[in-house]
Amino acid sequence: MTTLVWFRQDLRTTDNPALFAAADSGSVLPVYIHEDPQQTGDTHPMGGASKWWLHQSLTALKQKLPGLVFLKGDARHLIPKLARDAEVSNVFWNRRYEPHAMERDTEIKAVLKEEGFNGKSFKASLLFEPWELKTRTGGPFKVYSPFWKTAQNLEVPDALPAPEEIRFVECPLSGRLEDFDLLPSSPDWAAGWEDIWKPGEDGALKRLNSFLTTGLPGYGELRNRPDLQNVSRLSPHIHFGEVSPRQVWHETRKRMLSNAETGNDGHKFLSEIAWREFAHHLLYHFPDLPSSNWRSTFDAYPWREEADDLKRWQRGETGYPIVDAGMRELWQTGYMHNRVRMIVASFLVKHLRIHWHHGEAWFRDTLLDADLANNSASWQWVTGSGADAAPYFRIFNPITQARKFDPEGHYVRRWVPALKNLEAPHLFEPFNAPQAALERAGVVLGKTYPLPIVDHAAARQAALDGYASVKAAGQNAA
Repeated sequence: MTTLVWFRQDLRTTDNPALFAAADSGSVLPVYIHEDPQQTGDTHPMGGASKWWLHQSLTALKQKLPGLVFLKGDARHLIPKLARDAEVSNVFWNRRYEPHAMERDTEIKAVLKEEGFNGKSFKASLLFEPWELKTRTGGPFKVYSPFWKTAQNLEVPDALPAPEEIRFVECPLSGRLEDFDLLPSSPDWAAGWEDIWKPGEDGALKRLNSFLTTGLPGYGELRNRPDLQNVSRLSPHIHFGEVSPRQVWHETRKRMLSNAETGNDGHKFLSEIAWREFAHHLLYHFPDLPSSNWRSTFDAYPWREEADDLKRWQRGETGYPIVDAGMRELWQTGYMHNRVRMIVASFLVKHLRIHWHHGEAWFRDTLLDADLANNSASWQWVTGSGADAAPYFRIFNPITQARKFDPEGHYVRRWVPALKNLEAPHLFEPFNAPQAALERAGVVLGKTYPLPIVDHAAARQAALDGYASVKAAGQNAA
């Protein structure tokens, strides 16, 4: 019996339910299909940074699965055709939860059933299915804390081993990974990323082990410090399914049991894994989350359309060092520390009053870990328009945030080298530094480093004034 295994965001051999079941039942035809978002109806397509990672990850998977076939086209047509041509009995895949993906998968499963094939999907990218966790009244969770409390009381099944043996079959259709045209050129803006990141299953497991060994101790407090290494940096690996949430969960639990001192740190880390689950829970139950304000009253917010301000934010030229450091780290590495993500997101939507859609789109294009559920839920959380959102009046002060979480200025100095010789605390607000301090550091505001794009106090008040419209809309709706 031959089974076609359709790979998507599950680019691993361990704890891969679809692959495990296929190998257990006979020979395997593993396939990855690169689709055109215009054909699939994906309104939030993969960005440039994620495409780079995908190429590297598929290269690594091909080394583990020599029989892996690369195809380009519409899976709705290719999967049934390949099933017929290869004379398979089963078509297995692991589930995705984006609205367009669920609609497409349902359509493919119906066609396969009509043509006599056994189409089956598996849970592989989440600890819990979005429909498994319910409130006491049977509805979806809208607040994270009770969601996390409920999740902790559920059992997480053990991770599956990699198949002991995989018997591949030849494919009547074949293509090349290079045909997907995933890598940047003219210019190669990702040059050097291979020295920073190790995409693929082996790189994911190595990264997980490294974090649990050196990063987990102290994680509960130090995870907020962008100048330190107490974050996992697992997010791209998890997004592309190079390591499963179950593997992360159980390996973390093992470290917590073997070292009682890491108990609180491990619990905090697992709560962050659960935040990812919560984001997918929201996306499943509220499929308009990526495109519409979850709280409709935010439709009344008076956003600014300022292309120049948006561009300065994207380039890391706002004149606020912690914001600029984050945006430059993102551009140069495809990654940004989570604390800094909150700071730069707050700055865009609250200091500049530019719609969160613009921030979501930029992150989706430049983040290696760009995930539709996480990205949408997090941007709406910062804005105040989402489920369990930060209060509208919580406006991060980029100066005090830098002082608190980058106290020695190491993070800012690394990514904004024009300020590397400026002493703290002037480093965090050079526009208020004495002229003598600027001269000693070789900083010329407006030339070597930009003047601030907005005044913090004035911007904060303007944001609060804008939120008055949201409050009024809520009162009128009531």
